[in-house]
Amino acid sequence: METFWFCVVALMIAIYTILDGFDLGAGIVNLIASKSEDDRTKILQAIGPYWDGNEVWLIAAGGVLYFAFPKLYAASFSGFYLPLMIVLWLLMLRGLGIEFRHQFHHPMWSAFWNTLFSISSLLLAVFFGAALGNVVRGVPLNAEGYFFEPLWTTFTIVPDAGILDWFTVIMGLVALCTLTVHGANYIAMRTDGGLQLRSRRIAKMTLPLVVLLSIAALISAFSIRAGLEQSYLAHPWGLIFPLLALAGLAGMFIFPRNGDDAKSFISSSVFIGAMLASTAFAMYPNVLPASTVESRGLTIFNSAAGAYGLSIGAAWWVPGLILAMGYFTYLYRSFRGKVTVEEGGY
Repeated sequence: METFWFCVVALMIAIYTILDGFDLGAGIVNLIASKSEDDRTKILQAIGPYWDGNEVWLIAAGGVLYFAFPKLYAASFSGFYLPLMIVLWLLMLRGLGIEFRHQFHHPMWSAFWNTLFSISSLLLAVFFGAALGNVVRGVPLNAEGYFFEPLWTTFTIVPDAGILDWFTVIMGLVALCTLTVHGANYIAMRTDGGLQLRSRRIAKMTLPLVVLLSIAALISAFSIRAGLEQSYLAHPWGLIFPLLALAGLAGMFIFPRNGDDAKSFISSSVFIGAMLASTAFAMYPNVLPASTVESRGLTIFNSAAGAYGLSIGAAWWVPGLILAMGYFTYLYRSFRGKVTVEEGGY
């Protein structure tokens, strides 16, 4: 059951990253791709029906951690207290930027909330990438299984490193560039005219950075974290995840040439999901490695709840997931197609 719940958490994080990722990406490209108030309205209308629902997957993933891996939940939520507070504020400011923009019609008012929406989206992408970097790198767990990290220390890989160092910054930049391409693909798929062309151009210009930074992150991860390849050596079938990531990356280069925005967006979704799956497969069974003493690291076995509780939870989680997926399928089908300013709303 521990492995099942490990896969559940990884799946929910991947779903959140793909779905809310295009929201964040839309925010990142908002001030770059849009040249008029109508363009900014179209971008917000493109994500308007979904953005708050997409964030539910993040809350649900946290709930699953609390239920299935309570020791991991306790350690990570206390150790990452500072970045979690920053993320919470950024999520609130991003929501305010979306909802308050249309409450009062004045150029300065709209410009302020548009800027807030874009900056908070950009910083969220960086912090989410840095968070993943911390998990891969390891955290300074003590003998009791707890830790606390400052925002930064020396920016080098040391046992008591802060949240930000050169590796986690690289991971943050990977997330920023990847979600920029993902969001630009989504906006190009949902809009037309000049906004669509500019979104395509942003995706095309940012894609080489995704490749270079991903290669740098991959090399860095293997250099600072020994044993990441062991899962692949023991279970070669797991290579399907890196291969899927390469296929998604190839699609991100190929489909824009034909102007196929939908397949470009699907390709970036596959790339994101497969990269996260590749990371989870490489980390298994570790969920929070220790940068101090390796034996203090948390795994799915020493941080999981009791077997009975995990079994009962699975019986409730499966139908809950089916209902959630049905709702999201209905939601996305109901608002599919190109957006227009005349629709109203955001």
